[in-house]
Amino acid sequence: MTDATTTDGRTPSLPADRLATLRARFAPVFATIRQGAVERELASGTPGDRPLPHAEVRALADAGFGRLRVPEDRGGFGVTLVELIHLVADLAAADSNIAHLWRGHFGYTELVLLRPSSAGQDEWLQRIVDGAIVGNATSERTGTTLADISTTVTPDGDSLRLDGRKFYSTGTLYADWIYLAADRAGERVTFAVDASAPGVRSIDDWDGFGQRLTASGTTVFDGVRVDPSVVSAYRDAPLSHIQAFYQLYLLAVLAGIGQAVSDDAVAFVRPRTRTYIHANAPRPGDDPQVLAVLGRLSAGAFTARSLVVAAAGLLDGVVATNEPGVGVDHALLDAAENAVYQAQVEIGPRVLRSASELFEVGGASAADRTRALDRHWRNARVVASHNPAVYKERLVGEYALHGRGPVDAWENYHEVGPTRF
Repeated sequence: MTDATTTDGRTPSLPADRLATLRARFAPVFATIRQGAVERELASGTPGDRPLPHAEVRALADAGFGRLRVPEDRGGFGVTLVELIHLVADLAAADSNIAHLWRGHFGYTELVLLRPSSAGQDEWLQRIVDGAIVGNATSERTGTTLADISTTVTPDGDSLRLDGRKFYSTGTLYADWIYLAADRAGERVTFAVDASAPGVRSIDDWDGFGQRLTASGTTVFDGVRVDPSVVSAYRDAPLSHIQAFYQLYLLAVLAGIGQAVSDDAVAFVRPRTRTYIHANAPRPGDDPQVLAVLGRLSAGAFTARSLVVAAAGLLDGVVATNEPGVGVDHALLDAAENAVYQAQVEIGPRVLRSASELFEVGGASAADRTRALDRHWRNARVVASHNPAVYKERLVGEYALHGRGPVDAWENYHEVGPTRF
């Protein structure tokens, strides 16, 4: 493979052949998704009574999007994290809702790939290759932190009984399987259940002002039967990169929003003829001040993409150290997760600033509701609110000054750190 660098802010130095091939493969699906993004946004106001993009999500699955990380010899595409992040950002530029809702799926795929070779791993890889989508139902509104869980699995004859209520269940309404955490006799455990199993109910009650179509609402488990053999305890799991991956994925979504901001600003200015008395040129597209705004938006999109790709490259290095059943290299994980946090500190504010500055290229017509240009700021603000960057600034500072990495903070967190799988 050869390295390729372009000037469009989308593909800074990485193996080009496979990424280019996959971009061409998914381009028609992404284009269809982009064409309907504004219409979906305008119809997305009321929880429980809004059209969800099931057809678009299924089209992605049918095209093989969900098996990007599965090795080629197992029926997938075997992409690196760098390549995955580029494709997720491309999808987010088309519609950040649809990119975001795949986060749980790719997170669970990472966990499956880290496992020792087994019949269970084979079964999961085949499900993913066959088009199954995995959703997420880990967080709850009970307790005070992520570690506080009221959902339980209890003995019920030869099986277990799952009961509980989850929130922030991103992607579950689109999923075939749901990955979750529960309490088993005081011990935190994880497993996946069939989304169509009796007693499983997903509710579209997410009422955030952004990312409205991610189905990040409530999932209810009422007497769901669980095979004890699929349940695993956090304490038994090796060290993994999963926490860093989940944050990295959100940064890819933000980078995609930054690209959408730049693209939409250009599309707005290109046909525009109306300008201002104090303008520097008869047409906005020739006005140096308008061009400067477009330049800043383009540079912001390039910077966001470059930062998340750089962090993904370090995380690829961590994954390469994984010894199934043992885990990844701790020092490399500290450095890579710190890089993810460094990127987070910069990307969020930059994309949010761009999403506001977008409106400097036009007058009141840019605020026309039918354009839905405000969705970029709202969506970026909601994505950036996951694990707020204000906490990551301190952790980056601790690493710079004291060499204390972020991994142990998760590991020591009530002894249930989600860097374990």
